[in-house]
Order: sequence, then structure tokens, then C-alpha cells
Amino acid sequence: MKTINKAALLIRQSILVSLLLAGIALYSSCNSSSAGGNASAPPPPELPVISVSSRPVTTYDEFTATIQGSRDIEIRPQVDGYLEAIYVDEGALVKKGQPLFRIDARPYREQLNTANAILLSAKAALQNASINVSKLTPLVQNNVVSDVQLKSAKAAYDAAKANVAQAQSQVQTARINLGYTTITAPADGYIGMIPFKTGSLVGKSLPEELTVLSETRNMHAYFTMSEVDFIQFKEHFSGSTIQEKIKRMPEVELVLADNSVYPVKGKVELAEGQFGKTTGTISFRATFPNVSGLLRSGNTGKIKIPTLVNNSLLIPQEATFELQDKVFVYALADSNKVLGKPLTIEGTSGNFYLVSKGLKAGDKIVYQGIDRLRDGMVINPKSMSADSLFKAASL
Repeated sequence: MKTINKAALLIRQSILVSLLLAGIALYSSCNSSSAGGNASAPPPPELPVISVSSRPVTTYDEFTATIQGSRDIEIRPQVDGYLEAIYVDEGALVKKGQPLFRIDARPYREQLNTANAILLSAKAALQNASINVSKLTPLVQNNVVSDVQLKSAKAAYDAAKANVAQAQSQVQTARINLGYTTITAPADGYIGMIPFKTGSLVGKSLPEELTVLSETRNMHAYFTMSEVDFIQFKEHFSGSTIQEKIKRMPEVELVLADNSVYPVKGKVELAEGQFGKTTGTISFRATFPNVSGLLRSGNTGKIKIPTLVNNSLLIPQEATFELQDKVFVYALADSNKVLGKPLTIEGTSGNFYLVSKGLKAGDKIVYQGIDRLRDGMVINPKSMSADSLFKAASL
């Protein structure tokens, strides 16, 4: 009986020891798990932060433009005849006075020969009339013949003199018409389409021109402003009249169809006197030098008008995000928390927004990594100089 009780006591002690060891193991496991959880918690993300600053900047207003030569000259024949020769090809650059076309000159050469013959005959008749006047003058003075004969001779002389003048005019007309058979360039420029071929019958009555010569030493870029843009234009530039305001405008840039910038700046010269009834816009004209001949009539592009803003808050567009048609940034608040702030944008300059409301100089905003942020998140801010961004953008 004692042996049984002793065995039961040993079993009971063994169970107690097992339970105690299991409790110790469970406690150690919980502590280890808790420590491991704290070790795996990620630190706040390290993100670049820039300080918002105010600086002068030039903004640009863009307007769609069409480009034309300073003069598009219709080349038309002044005489009728068959087109005998075409000296130029379409698109050729020509100089002032260079031959372009030749019309068959034979009929006009014969007209000149006929006019010269008539002139010679008229001069001979004038000379004969002059001789008669010279013969009759002393006879009348000596009362050999009546003065009626002398008056008649003088009248014949005057008529012969008028005939000479008329014949000289005919010669000049024939010479001009002969000169019209060779058509020359009235200015430097580029030749347009030539719808006629050698052998075509051309003349003054034809509705179609031989070609169009575009004078391209200076090119005109025509662009339009809406009524709102026109009001802003009047507010930006000083002057009591529109022409005075235009004179005070800075030089403008021309952006070509491939988004390249034309290397020479131009000048706005004039504006139309009224708005279009159907379009509601008013037209302007800017002139660009075209010494190298890069511009052609019919080109399209954009006119960029610069405006200097003395103090404007600039922020890079990549530091912003849009939500419900509004532009936001993440600003750095207390305890390195970020807070989304809506902005009021008054314009752009390159890849920068010009901010009028929502931030002030000295505020700090997150520059990159904003797609991972939410309001109230804590970050590890890494200061970054905004001047390096401005320098890279040439601002």
C-alpha cells in the first residue's frame, strides 16, 4: 500500500514539473514572438523634400499661327502669246530680276519694227513740212506770196510734229510689249506651283496666274486672340493705344510644327481693328527674319509671348498629383507628417507650376515618391535644394 502511494506521488510530481516547463516554454515563446514583431516593423520612408521659394520667372502665352511670306506676288502675263520657255522649277529660290518665263516674242518684235518704220516716215514728213515753212517765210516777208500759204505750211508742220510724237509713243509701246515677253522675278523669293507647260496659250485675260512668288526675306506669322486673351494683353502692357502697347511688347518666339523653336525671335507689328463676327477673335501679325530660308509660306506653328512675373512660387509638376480636377502637393507638417494641400495654379513655366494660393515661401513639400503617401503618414525627410531644379530648367 505504501509502495502504491509513493508511485502516485512521483507521478504527480512529474506532471507538475512538466506543466511548469511547458509554462516557461510558452512564456519564452511569447516573449520571443513579441520581440521578433518589433524588429520587423518598417522604418518611415526616406523621401526628398524641397523648400518652396519665390523668384522672378518668365511665363509664355501660346497662340496657334500660320506663316506667310511678307508678299505673295501673283505672276501674270502682260501680253498674249504662246509660252515659249519656262526657266525655273516649282519651289526654286529666285533673285529679283531673274527670268522666269518667256512668251513667243516674234509678233511683238514685228510690231516694234512696224512702229519704227512709221516713226521714220513721220520724221521725214516733219522734215518736209519744216522745209516748206522755211521756204515760205522769206517770200511772205517780201510780199511775194500771201501769208495764208505760210499759215497752211505751219499747220502742216504742226501736224507732222504731232505724228512724230504719236509714232514715238507707238514705238515705246511696242518696245514695252516686247519686254513683257520675258517675265522676270519682281523680288527675291520662292516659286510656287506652275500650272502651265511650254506651248500653253497665256494672256492677260486668263483667270489663273502663271505662278505665285513668295517673298521670304521676312515672314509674317498670323495668330488670333480671344476676347479674354485680348483683355489680358491690354492689362499686361502699358500704353494709351493698342499700337503703343504692341511697341512695348517683348520679342516673341516661334515654335514650329515639330515643336522645335525657330532660332530667330520676331516682333509683333500690328493687330486688326475689330473682332471677327463669326470667330470672336482678333488677329495679330508678327514678323520673323528668314535670311536662311527655313520658313516657307503655308508653314504652321505657335507664337509664344513672354510675360515676366516678378515674384511667383514655383513648384515642379512632378511633385504634384491631381484629384477631382484639382492639383495637390504633400506638404511637410509637424512630427514629419505629410498633409495633402490643394493649390491654385496661375500658369506654367516649362515643367513648373506657378502657384498663387495653397502654399507660401518657406513651406516644404515632398518632391518624389508621392504615389506611396497618404495624409498623416510619417516620413524621413531628406532636404534637397530647389535651385538645382531651377538651374536644370534654365529658370
